Amino acid sequence: MAEKEHVLDARDAKPEAAAEAERKRKRQMLELQRERILDERTSNPHRRAALEAALADIESKLAAIP
Repeated sequence: MAEKEHVLDARDAKPEAAAEAERKRKRQMLELQRERILDERTSNPHRRAALEAALADIESKLAAIP
């Protein structure tokens, strides 16, 4: 009986581990996008506004990741 419980625990852990890996991957992707935007320099006000909007969107997505 203990072996069955151990097998069930291992199966239950796999989706949780996969979900955690997915959260880490999303966070890393968003952080890389954020760094790219922060590294850009522009004097064009329209481009700057677009970058600021993109940065705000990325930061809100980062904040939503548990």
